[in-house]
Amino acid sequence: MNRKFHLINKMSEILPNQQKQKAGVRKSKKTSLRVDLTPMVDLGFLLISFFVFTNTLSQSTAMKLATPDDRVIIDSSVVPEKKTLNLMLGADNKTYVYNGLDLNNIKDVGANTTSIRDAIIEKKNALRNEYGSDSGMVVLIKPTPSSTYKNVVDAINEMLICNVKTYVLMDATANEVKAMK
Repeated sequence: MNRKFHLINKMSEILPNQQKQKAGVRKSKKTSLRVDLTPMVDLGFLLISFFVFTNTLSQSTAMKLATPDDRVIIDSSVVPEKKTLNLMLGADNKTYVYNGLDLNNIKDVGANTTSIRDAIIEKKNALRNEYGSDSGMVVLIKPTPSSTYKNVVDAINEMLICNVKTYVLMDATANEVKAMK
């Protein structure tokens, strides 16, 4: 207890005024207070260094976007129309699908990510039945102005989940948007 009191006294000292007293007039003893701010400065630097350190630990993260390799150029005439699947991303998370250039047989497959997966698996199975393998399959992802960024991310995630090697992100044409309605 005595040591603690000594430390507190060291942080602030009361110094008496060193004035000469005149004879006959008694003045009250005035004292000035001197506060040692060294511990406060130390605490300030500790807080600043703590906040700087914790701020550098929490760096912002971004989602890595896996894109097809641009070095491998596929001539569009090499890929058969039957190996192409078109995914149209519409309003309210709805997805529309059609094969090749057959825009007349566009169908609404639903508003969840499993519907995209089901359409891809169905197309892969059809390709396996017809060609013996699903290699060479191309998926065209076409977001419309009414779709959201989340729809695009979900569609690209499904490409990775279903192991689709070739997919293209492109704009939907006016005819495709009309066919969706």
